[in-house]
Amino acid sequence: MKPTNYHLFDFLDFDVDLKKDESLWKAYKPLAVEEKDGDILVSVPFQKQVLDNDMAADKDVPQEVYTLVIRQYGPKITRLFMGFGEERMTDESEMLQYSSRIVKMPLHADFADDQWIISTDDGVKRSVINMREPVLDRWSDLQPDPQETLDIRLYPDGKREVRLAAYDHFSPPRYDALPLAFCKNEGRKERATLSFECKADECFAGTGERFAKMDLSGQTFLLKNQDGQGVNNRRTYKNIPFYVSSRMYGTFYHTCSHGKLSLAGHSTRSVQFLSDQAMVDAFVIGGDSFEEIIRGYRDLTGYPSMPPLWSFGVWMSRMTYFSADEVNGICDRLRSEHYPCDVIHLDTGWFKTDWLCEWKFNEERFPDPEAFVHGLKDKGFRVSLWQLPYVAENAEQIDEARANDYIGPLTKKQASEGSNFSALDYAGTIDFTYPEATAWYKGLLKRLLDMGVVCIKTDFGENIHMDAIYKGMKPELLNNLYALLYQKAAYEITKDVTGDGIVWARAAWAGCQRYPLHWGGDSCSSWDGMAGSLKGGLHFGLSGFAFWSHDVPGFHTLPNFMNSVVDDDVYIRWTQFGVFSSHIRYHGTNKREPWFYPNIAPLVKKWWNLRYALIPYILQESRKATESGSTLLQALVFHHPEDKTCWHIDDEYYFGDSFLVAPVMNSENRRDIYLPEGSWINFFTGERIDGGRWLKDVEVPLEEMPVYVREGSVIPVYPEYTDCTDDMDMSKVIEITTDETFKGIFNTVSL
Repeated sequence: MKPTNYHLFDFLDFDVDLKKDESLWKAYKPLAVEEKDGDILVSVPFQKQVLDNDMAADKDVPQEVYTLVIRQYGPKITRLFMGFGEERMTDESEMLQYSSRIVKMPLHADFADDQWIISTDDGVKRSVINMREPVLDRWSDLQPDPQETLDIRLYPDGKREVRLAAYDHFSPPRYDALPLAFCKNEGRKERATLSFECKADECFAGTGERFAKMDLSGQTFLLKNQDGQGVNNRRTYKNIPFYVSSRMYGTFYHTCSHGKLSLAGHSTRSVQFLSDQAMVDAFVIGGDSFEEIIRGYRDLTGYPSMPPLWSFGVWMSRMTYFSADEVNGICDRLRSEHYPCDVIHLDTGWFKTDWLCEWKFNEERFPDPEAFVHGLKDKGFRVSLWQLPYVAENAEQIDEARANDYIGPLTKKQASEGSNFSALDYAGTIDFTYPEATAWYKGLLKRLLDMGVVCIKTDFGENIHMDAIYKGMKPELLNNLYALLYQKAAYEITKDVTGDGIVWARAAWAGCQRYPLHWGGDSCSSWDGMAGSLKGGLHFGLSGFAFWSHDVPGFHTLPNFMNSVVDDDVYIRWTQFGVFSSHIRYHGTNKREPWFYPNIAPLVKKWWNLRYALIPYILQESRKATESGSTLLQALVFHHPEDKTCWHIDDEYYFGDSFLVAPVMNSENRRDIYLPEGSWINFFTGERIDGGRWLKDVEVPLEEMPVYVREGSVIPVYPEYTDCTDDMDMSKVIEITTDETFKGIFNTVSL
């Protein structure tokens, strides 16, 4: 459909021809405000509008009254809830996992000066409901008076004001946003919208793994998980209904329905959310820093768990290895040539038929899987395995899965979508809303984990069969939530069997941060693929996730998807980026082992050695991230939200709290570098540089990378070469202080 640039059609999804039996209902001024069990209940009347782009009240239809619930959790989170149909407010949800900090604070309402003042027992103002009539100096009746509106100001932390978009209109018939409204279609309540006022200079970030510029202001996103098919488009594997604002608040929309989020997009005056459910449930979180705001989000939806030590080493993979002999040959060469490595990943080729996932090793090419896995472990290699949550038509398990409803029965045949390069017919999606199906799936994984496999790559999960019947919910609600249910099942059985809680996941929704870790999907092995990956990782970190990785040096090639050659400079620059990421895995459609790039192989080994030297620091920052609102890959705004320059930088980042990293993403070996306020030390030379300025057109030879450390930082490092983390003796860890005595990492540690 061509855009109309009108709110009713482009945002609220009304039929442009206005031929459907649908209606819009707008919130009016509250009728009553009362206290109940510590909540504030606001009776809000809704007036039906005539079915026209020019909004006007349909006075022939009586108003409908619904209850808006205002609730306070702790000193910094305010919740707004209103259900228009059968939806009820609940604290029981797969997305919610409250921490001990989420304590309901009773609210009280007092009426004074034509306003309801909502406050907590400590006397802190949490909300104001304005009941005043607008001040007028009437001189014209050319335009009708505006309709009543819902004018509420929230103060989630008692300081910052977040106001509903009560007055976002031109002339009264021409609305660009509505504070609160819902839609009916053929008499059924569906779709609801909630809008907050935004400021002219306000910036936004988060919303998931968004492959976009740092400041998302002016954009509107469809919150529907789908196969991203790259990292340079509007599709994304990981939508998270949570954003942060430069005004130092964040909003989490508690829903798994498809929806839209417009961050000053349809209207520069409003942040608008549209849910395909007839419900709005928003947690508004205030804070003095993004760490504090994101911690509030994690208090609601759960904290990341700590990945195991070995996971922070190098992972080696490609699409794909086909036999035990091939894998053993690669691992033996890694050891004999002293490339440190901890994990070997087997992608689509370990089954009887490539891509045909049956959760069983090919008996001819892997004749003794258990001995194979244990033999690799004896050499210091853990084994990770690829699979997906669909059962193919010709899979061994298809009859069992159908007979027991382990896959949702299809109501009609569906064409596959996404990166199904095998063209297999995936006959059904495993139904994780059905406990028996979840137990069956865990059993399939348990047989592999019992052999000694340590990690399951929970690939796909963004798309499900939409024309299927699932036990627990409709597919429209399951689509986004599916990633959470899928990864939870794999994570739980992996932790039960191995003791280590870990998956390697591509899709995500709210709550998935509890089950690390996630990677950035099928990026191109190019500079734009690298840049898009980093943008996605920065927004993902501002969406509550601590751990994130990416395919080094990109997943696929151009112009030939699987067969073009990766350039040496792309390989080494992406390696440098990987060293300063929470996890580093080599993977892609063709050769990824460093000896296939002989001109740069010695340089690759040097960077891998540096990675292992930094593991003590990475562990330190990871533990911090699991207990706070921090993340490993941090956008500059995470530390400098008041610096307007940082809101326009998406090619630099903090790695933990101490490092500032500026990857080179071009063949010219040059870039501009922005140093925020403070004193910085070049990590490789020890040179001291004052921040708050740009370094323009800096030449960076291929063997170097712009990495700076805050002056005075204490960096724990491992001082010796090691083949894998099994060989690390953490009592040998030393601490480096980046002061006047520091002359660069390679002059301090021999690697």
